[in-house]
Amino acid sequence: MIVFDTPTAKKSSYADYLNTPEGSKFQLIGGEIIEMTSPNLYHQEILLNLCIQFKNYLQKNKSGKLFIAPLDVYLSETEVYQPDLFVLLKENFSKMQETKIEGAPDLVVEVLSPSTAYYDMKHKKSVYEKFGVKEYWIVDPMQKTLEIYFNQDSKFQLQTELTQTQIAKSILLPELEINLNEVF
Repeated sequence: MIVFDTPTAKKSSYADYLNTPEGSKFQLIGGEIIEMTSPNLYHQEILLNLCIQFKNYLQKNKSGKLFIAPLDVYLSETEVYQPDLFVLLKENFSKMQETKIEGAPDLVVEVLSPSTAYYDMKHKKSVYEKFGVKEYWIVDPMQKTLEIYFNQDSKFQLQTELTQTQIAKSILLPELEINLNEVF
């Protein structure tokens, strides 16, 4: 992971972020432009398994759209992320711009990796909470666990912590059930 920072500790803005080298994966986190390392194969396998489940559900129910990284989610001038997987429900399709999503997705899934775990579990989690992500999933490939948070009264509440042998159920997407044996 490479952190681009100015000598004066000036926060970077979205305009600065747009000037990052093309073809690299960057996020603007707390005003710092951070280059993310490529995920490992297991991370990608987990992500693909989740994508298949979410895509099948969304197609069947015609309730929203699924997106995966790299696609910018613009939350503010100093917070622009590329979540591993996220969902926009139909009523929020107006957030879709040509090159980014402007505003909070309805559901975000982050698969932890060594270079992003701190951000996903701390900083980004609090920003997602503040900007109104309704449901947040944190997938831990090493522990083979999933934490599901639901935003109630502008605060994430841990709804459940699951292991590889259990079934994940979304609060936001009724009837979405994912057997975690098919994910890990």
